[in-house]
Amino acid sequence: MKKRLLTVPALALFFATCLNAQLPEKAEDIAPLLVGETFPNLELTGMDGTSVLFQDIVKERPTVLLFYRGGWCPYCNRHLSAIGQNEAEIIELGYQVVAISPDMVEKLQETADKDEIRYRLFSDASGDFSKAAGIAFQAPGNYGQRLLDWSGGKNTGFLPVPSVFVLNTNGEILFEYINPNYKKRMSGELLLSVLKALQVEGE
Repeated sequence: MKKRLLTVPALALFFATCLNAQLPEKAEDIAPLLVGETFPNLELTGMDGTSVLFQDIVKERPTVLLFYRGGWCPYCNRHLSAIGQNEAEIIELGYQVVAISPDMVEKLQETADKDEIRYRLFSDASGDFSKAAGIAFQAPGNYGQRLLDWSGGKNTGFLPVPSVFVLNTNGEILFEYINPNYKKRMSGELLLSVLKALQVEGE
């Protein structure tokens, strides 16, 4: 009997698949970080292709942090655009907007142009950040090729549950909105109400 040796790419895919198998099978089963907890200081990739630590992103001002499934998702595109329409008011309240997805860098600018947004998008193609946030789950099998294509081959089978977090400059969670139903999103108007309420609490 001939012995077959796994190539390095095959081994990488095998181990990635095993890691994804440890993720929740359904969006309803995730265990996200909670209000009062702090996001880990992991690396993300910016729209210019440079790596940046999360703490360096949020340390300058409080942050509205969005997680979205990808620029291929029409619900995500509508939500990103809707938040973009409220960005000026969000900035006036003292916050910045940042959005993270599994998309590779090349797709980030494409999404920004398509959705006419000016805030920064970051790539978490490997899913390390989404998994650390507790919002990643195993993607249904029919998403497989799409996720590979949009992540440059790095996403071997996870999806983030679309989420909105409000963070202070230490990365501590002040508010979160997480809905396992990806079609249900937090409106820009509701987000503004939350930010104003947080301002009052902080006075």
